[in-house]
Amino acid sequence: MAKQNVAEQFVDILVKAGVKRLYGVVGDSLNPVVDAVRRNAAIDWVHVRHEETAAFAAGAEAQITGKLAACAGSCGPGNLHLINGLYDAHRSMAPVLALASHIPSSEIGLGYFQETHPDRLFQECSHYSELISSPKQMPRLLQTAIQNAVGRSGVSVVSLPGDIADQPAPEKAAETALVTSRPSVRPGDAEIDKLVEMIDKAQKITLFCGSGTAGAHAEVMEFAEKVKSPVGHALRGKEWIQYDNPFDVGMSGLLGYGAAYEATHECDLLILLGTDFPYNAFLPDDVQIAQVDVRPEHLGRRSKLDLAVWGDVKETLRCLTPRVKEKVNRRFLDKMLKKHADALEGVVKAYTRKVEKHVPIHPEYVASVLDELADDDAVFTVDTGMCNVWAARYITPNGRRRVIGSFSHGSMANALPMAIGAQFTDRRRQVVSMSGDGGFSMLMGDFLTLVQYDLPVKVVLFNNSSLGMVELEMLVAGLPSYGTANKNPDFAAVAQACGAYGVRVEKPKDLAGALKSAFKHKGPALVDIVTDPNALSIPPKISAEMVTGFALSASKIVLDGGVGRMLQMARSNLRNVPRP
Repeated sequence: MAKQNVAEQFVDILVKAGVKRLYGVVGDSLNPVVDAVRRNAAIDWVHVRHEETAAFAAGAEAQITGKLAACAGSCGPGNLHLINGLYDAHRSMAPVLALASHIPSSEIGLGYFQETHPDRLFQECSHYSELISSPKQMPRLLQTAIQNAVGRSGVSVVSLPGDIADQPAPEKAAETALVTSRPSVRPGDAEIDKLVEMIDKAQKITLFCGSGTAGAHAEVMEFAEKVKSPVGHALRGKEWIQYDNPFDVGMSGLLGYGAAYEATHECDLLILLGTDFPYNAFLPDDVQIAQVDVRPEHLGRRSKLDLAVWGDVKETLRCLTPRVKEKVNRRFLDKMLKKHADALEGVVKAYTRKVEKHVPIHPEYVASVLDELADDDAVFTVDTGMCNVWAARYITPNGRRRVIGSFSHGSMANALPMAIGAQFTDRRRQVVSMSGDGGFSMLMGDFLTLVQYDLPVKVVLFNNSSLGMVELEMLVAGLPSYGTANKNPDFAAVAQACGAYGVRVEKPKDLAGALKSAFKHKGPALVDIVTDPNALSIPPKISAEMVTGFALSASKIVLDGGVGRMLQMARSNLRNVPRP
């Protein structure tokens, strides 16, 4: 049997760690690894058109599966293109291993062609970033990188010179057992005791939930029932906590709706569950706050805490719920449920008024129809900008659907690349890319990846011929819009020229039929929908403090249309409110 080289050993370790595919663009320094993938039946090479797409796709795959995913870039510019997608994966806590191939090892530090220093470049967007300078390093270093990515939920980067990848692997290399999943973390007894005491003393409790409540829906509902608490959520918590939730009071933050803001400010104890909600201006500063998070570095960095609890949400609530006294007074909960229903009722009228005849098409109408027609287990990938608004307010979670986007990093052009990674995990599952025309055109070349691999992703393109969210930011700042207009082609015709299904929609009456046809099509499809760029309004709560800077300025003007089936849910929850 021929002796393994370092590249083959590298690929074998990835396979052992559960990696199914390696996203990237081939290049000379990467060739030994790509060839090793070619000869290993347990892993596939996914040829994308831009390395940024590779990193976004790997991050999306990791978020969908909860398992390690991987991407690669050749030396210099190749691996440098990975950086934006890796930032997003790292901030989304997605376990991703990135291979940054490098120039010949003997030339490092001498200004060689395409020289960069990837082991330094990626430090800020990774838990671990190291250079392999000897074949003897490789097995242990790669294993350490994998443990960091999986165990700490984020990115690890391994820099590997092409010449070292082609060298013989060391004899009898140590093979460490790999960590491929994270443990549950239970808080200490002292913290549980303190939290029980705070809860038993409080009269009005609100839960505010983030993505850390994934897998803990039943425990949150049981706890909310026992303490009669309204339950609000951040954007990343929506898919995990809003469905089948009789305590739902909506979402707070830039795209907020309903009574979540009031519930967090009018309580006397706010419990933050698994959320690293970034906008501290939306959090109260005059109520007691306890925070539960599995990542201790998140505790207290958004608000002043009265109690920090280090543990995952599910295990914490399992410890907590049996010990707290059941509350019987529903007055605060019922008040918030009514405020929530009234808030949604008030804005839904603007959405329903002649919306089916409005041209250009209301984007909120598009999102509402999309929500109705999409599969119950669909994966929605969402572009940053106004598509975030439509997804936040119209896509209805049910415990089976997934909604992923660049919610922490806030990058443009993420939806299409994420859809690629999501679709590779299961070709039979419906994947919908909610793309804006600005984001789609930025990485439009990777629509060809859908065609090349016949991935049945459905791109629903909200085409308002502008960078809509940027125009809002300028408007909030009192500036005229400038540099935001897009002169777009007929994107449906572009899709057809690429060999995919494409249809353009300009009238509301044609929308449902176009979406149904695209969803029925077995391969990739694009629905180019000409939408109204002026679907703007004001969210529930705004203060001067909230509209400072880039991130918060967007909150001053967002959609004030309907909120899909959330109103129905709110009305349903109101049935549980006792009548005097």
